[in-house]
Amino acid sequence: MTRFSDIISSFFKGITRSRISLIGAMMTTLCFPFLLGLVVIDSWRHIDNPYFGAVVYMLLGPIFIVGLVMVFVGLFFLKGKEEVRLFTLAYLQEHFADETRFNRVRKLIFLGVLLTGVNVVIFSLLGYSGYHYMESNSFCGQFCHTVMAPEYTAYQNSPHSRVKCVECHIGSGATWFAKSKISGARQLAAVAFNTYPRPIKTPVHGLRPARDTCEQCHRPDKFHGDKLVIKDHYGVDEENSHTQTVLLMKIGSAGSGVAAPHGIHWHVADENRITYKADPERLVIAEVSLVKADGTEVVYRSEDAAEALAEEGLVLEERVMDCVDCHNRPTHIYRSATDAIDEEIAKGTISRDLPFIKRQALEAVDRKYASQQEAFAGIETELKSWYAENYPASDKALLAQAIEGVRSAYRLNVFPEMNIGWDLYVNHIGHGEDFEIGCHRCHDGSHESETGEVIASDCDTCHALLAEDEESPDILQDLAGE
Repeated sequence: MTRFSDIISSFFKGITRSRISLIGAMMTTLCFPFLLGLVVIDSWRHIDNPYFGAVVYMLLGPIFIVGLVMVFVGLFFLKGKEEVRLFTLAYLQEHFADETRFNRVRKLIFLGVLLTGVNVVIFSLLGYSGYHYMESNSFCGQFCHTVMAPEYTAYQNSPHSRVKCVECHIGSGATWFAKSKISGARQLAAVAFNTYPRPIKTPVHGLRPARDTCEQCHRPDKFHGDKLVIKDHYGVDEENSHTQTVLLMKIGSAGSGVAAPHGIHWHVADENRITYKADPERLVIAEVSLVKADGTEVVYRSEDAAEALAEEGLVLEERVMDCVDCHNRPTHIYRSATDAIDEEIAKGTISRDLPFIKRQALEAVDRKYASQQEAFAGIETELKSWYAENYPASDKALLAQAIEGVRSAYRLNVFPEMNIGWDLYVNHIGHGEDFEIGCHRCHDGSHESETGEVIASDCDTCHALLAEDEESPDILQDLAGE
């Protein structure tokens, strides 16, 4: 009769006869208590630390699994076969066929079920917690700190800072999850071998279609009416004079039961299918095609754009227009130097009571620095020395606060280590003073159909300018009932 002690003895004797199994058993035994304890702690406390998760799910977990595989490979394929005959299929079949001998293998079955159950529990915890770890914002933005620091910082300072990274970059479904992990493995290799680009390029070709991500929360067909936008600006004069620009944005709707497509969101209405041909970066658009609800098609071409692209030898890529063609940086938003300083002044971190603070702040942040730490020191030195020389009676507390505000503007937008400076990334919302980006890629007056129809370039097409760089605009006073 086979005793339980014989089973255990046979199992361990087989392990010791195979180096592969022995090494695997040592790996598994050493990892098991740490792995189980850390997984339980993480499942219970949800520790939001990318390096904690990396140790558990990317180091201990794989070591434990590889160790188990090595144990069984060594036992059944590399020596030790004689010692583990009690665990072979032939042995079990022999005893299951004979009812009188079945009782002899009950302990063996119990051992097998117990070990299998323990491993299933561990694998389930690893799989569940590991999946959520690799879907977490901390893993996406902080694990590869130097590489992702700019994008993660911009994300935290954006309107989508409470939306998980994976909601936009992956979305639902197994297909895109698998694609993202394959791409992530390639990116990890680039980080490991220090071959990643500096700066990180905007992934215009790697993003999932906006209808699968953006429109899971936003409904262009349910937006209606206009939106009042107020932009605060501060001058570079001694008083840091405050002016405001007031725009009435014609958001319109992509169409619904109460309104036909109109306004800006007309572009993504189901009734209209807009495609365009452009360079790989989608900055120069040579051709725009509009298929209307009745099936008729109008093609607008820009000969100047087509010639420019041909001279550069760029291959045109055709694309169906969607949300990200305008909202190309809805989350990872980098402000210009002027906008960043204006924002800090509007928040009150930089006081307008300091003479020329807007001008001096712009000069301080516009210098070349090798790192953010060097920039922080340079900003402090430059502002303190300038005010000590020109306005020695300035409030020291206000100046110290302003220095922190200027540092914040720099910290959120410039990353010298990744070669990210002011105005590096193009934002296609609006156009600012640059008439080669944003709306003007199509609405530039040069895209014309065969019948002479031109894509409108009138500013009033998208917005009404109610006030421009005015102090205390009358329109705002009227709206406030003053």
